[in-house]
Amino acid sequence: MPEGPEIRRAADNVERALKNRTVEDVYFAFPHLEEYEDLLKGAIVSRVDTKGKAMLIRFNNGYTIYSHNQLYGKWYIRNLYNYPKTNRQLRLALHNEKKSALLYSASDIEVLLDEEVAEHPFISKVGPDLLSEDVTADELVVRMKDKRFRNRKWSILLLDQGFVAGIGNYLRSEIMFVAGIHSSLRPADCTEEQLNKTAHAIIDLVKQSYETGGITNDPKLAEKLKSEGVKRSRYRHWVFNREGASCFICGSEIEKIVAASRRLYYCPGCQNTQNPKDV
Repeated sequence: MPEGPEIRRAADNVERALKNRTVEDVYFAFPHLEEYEDLLKGAIVSRVDTKGKAMLIRFNNGYTIYSHNQLYGKWYIRNLYNYPKTNRQLRLALHNEKKSALLYSASDIEVLLDEEVAEHPFISKVGPDLLSEDVTADELVVRMKDKRFRNRKWSILLLDQGFVAGIGNYLRSEIMFVAGIHSSLRPADCTEEQLNKTAHAIIDLVKQSYETGGITNDPKLAEKLKSEGVKRSRYRHWVFNREGASCFICGSEIEKIVAASRRLYYCPGCQNTQNPKDV
């Protein structure tokens, strides 16, 4: 499933194709949305927002298209009516005088009045989006100490979209590695220093992944490894998907476990298993 950085990059592409342009044709695959086709024709796209893994295409007539890619959804930006050759099913198409923005395979699409967006079941429960909202490390630390989150293991908490929007499986492993956090720990187990380090890791890695197209490893190290012919899957991350490889920092062998029914990677050397408050 694409994570927050991938959705924000997709939103950037959609925005570049549609923003400040009149929508001349609209197609919805779902019958219950067909009534909105004429309503949105002639409207101008004002901006494209994200909230975690959800995309919000805003129009100047007071309506918003909400979409969530879920596992298989994929956006294509093409020249007008130049559809890609794909076995995917077209779910939504927005056309202006030059470009077509095409959403395939996604099944979670809605049209909302602007005032309804905040009350949407997903939007109303999701946490802050670091790529569309100004969120400080101090504010994240306050969330970590909140009674809703403080007693939950990091390995579960980081996947909770109500905590921070847009974090998925690869970011979870990478954040915990950079913060030096073991999967058995909770925010309540951590020192103030560790909470601050984790907050900065969350912010920095989400933004870095967005800016680099998914690279969470040190960018200079990633570029060096790439120049040496190392495959992208082996230099892209610090630990994620690197089971059995050596840690770039300490040389320990990267291990894989299952946490919250999903694979999690960690370095036993860099991520101490001890509760720091017991040391």
